Amino acid sequence: MDLGISGKRAIVCASSKGLGLGCARALAEAGVNLVMNARGEEALEAAARAIRSDFGVTVTAVAADITDPAGRDAVLGAAGATDILVTNAGGPPPGIWSDWSRDDFIRALDANMLTPIAMMQAVLPGMMERGWGRIVNITSQSVKAPIPQLGLSNSARAGLTGFVGGTSRQVAPSGVTINNLQPGIHATERADVLDSGAAKAQGISIEEARERRAAMIPARRYGTAEEFGAACAFLCSQHAGFMVGQNILLDGGAINSTM
Repeated sequence: MDLGISGKRAIVCASSKGLGLGCARALAEAGVNLVMNARGEEALEAAARAIRSDFGVTVTAVAADITDPAGRDAVLGAAGATDILVTNAGGPPPGIWSDWSRDDFIRALDANMLTPIAMMQAVLPGMMERGWGRIVNITSQSVKAPIPQLGLSNSARAGLTGFVGGTSRQVAPSGVTINNLQPGIHATERADVLDSGAAKAQGISIEEARERRAAMIPARRYGTAEEFGAACAFLCSQHAGFMVGQNILLDGGAINSTM
C-alpha cells in the first residue's frame, strides 16, 4: 500500500532502538525524511546510517535529552517544518506504591507526559497552518489496564492520554490527527528489563520468565518492532485522516476487553 507520505518530514523520538527505531524504519520505507533523536550518540548514528543506506531518505540524527528544553530545541531546530511527530520515551522503573517519592513522579511526568505535550505544542501551530499533520504518541497498554508494578508509567501515560483526548478534537478541523499506540510486550530492551525483574523476584531464569509471560499472551509471543512500526506508519499516512484521538492496542490480545 502506498501510504501517500513520501517526501514528508518526521521527528521520531527515542528512535535509536526498540519501538522508536521500528517506527523510524517504517516511515523511511514509506519515503519519509527523518529527524531521529536519542540520548546515546553512537547507537543513534548507527541507526541513522542504516536507514540512509536501506531506504535512501534524508536522516538527521540529533543526540540530545528530549526531556530537557535545550534538547527539545535542538531537535525542533534541526527538523524545521514538521509534518509528522512520533513521541516516545522509555518507561520509568517498576516498583510498588511505597517505593516512589514526589521526585520519582515528577521525573515520570516529565518524560512520559510533559515532554510529549511540549513537543506537540511546538509542532501543532505549523501543522494547522499547513492544513496537514500526523502525531502518534507511543504510550502503553497500562493506560487501558494498569499494571500494578508500573504505577509511575500508569500515572504519567494516563495523563498524556487525557491531554490527547481533548486536544485531538480541537486540531482535527485543520487536517491534523493525534492518536496513541498502546504497546503490550514487544521484544525490546524494555521487555528484557521487566523480564529480569520478574526473574529475580521469582527466583527463575530470564528465559523462563519470558516463556511464562509469552504463554499469557493469546498470540503466544512478544510483538516485534517491525510490526509496531508498520502500525505507526499507517497512522501517519494519508489513509488515517479520519482516525482522531484513538488509543490502539498492539498487545497480541493480552488485554481481554471488547472496548
